Amino acid sequence: MTARRVRLALDGPAGTGKSTVSKRAARELGYTYVDTGAMYRAVTCLAVQRGLGLTEEAAIVELAEQHPVTFQSAETGEPRVFVAGQEVTTQIRTPEISRLVSPLSAIRGVRTALVRQQQALGSAGGVVLEGRDIQTVVMPDAEVKVFLTASAEERARRRFLELQERGTPQDYDKVLTEICERDDRDSSREVAPLTAAADAAIVDTDGLTIDQVVAQIVALVRQAEGEAR
Repeated sequence: MTARRVRLALDGPAGTGKSTVSKRAARELGYTYVDTGAMYRAVTCLAVQRGLGLTEEAAIVELAEQHPVTFQSAETGEPRVFVAGQEVTTQIRTPEISRLVSPLSAIRGVRTALVRQQQALGSAGGVVLEGRDIQTVVMPDAEVKVFLTASAEERARRRFLELQERGTPQDYDKVLTEICERDDRDSSREVAPLTAAADAAIVDTDGLTIDQVVAQIVALVRQAEGEAR
């Protein structure tokens, strides 16, 4: 009997390797990868382009509702991201968008619009949904829930190296400060605060290679597939 394809909901604070691990796990499992964080970044990018400030919540919510974010696969494995008829794959990874996306994503109406889109994308199974509040709000009934963790210092180091590789270097202490501030905002916000689901598997990535983390997650999914037959 063929194993049923399940849903993997993967969450955790910034810099824990969620995107890298999710893409690798999806590839090994033959699942579809959905970067839900990119959806919030795309709306943030669109709001910046339209000259909207964070206090203009009604206008930002309207953008999220009227311009669904879509993805296209690419040979690189990094999905191409589109919103309002334009590709924003590169623009959504700039430091400016990284700074603004957390407060924008706390706007209730934005989350409502994007959660609806994310639930539709994950409804058929065979999908890895990665991003904030996936295993607590978006897909609380997912067969597999994983919460990645790592120390703030390790996450800042990874982000510091990532920015260097992208040609947009920043001071390490600044990166660490921003990581800590984002942790505080995300865990204390009123709407969908960052937290692990009660039944989530907690994976501490400090000291582990990407291969080791992916292997743990793939094993959890394969076990769930067997139980779902």
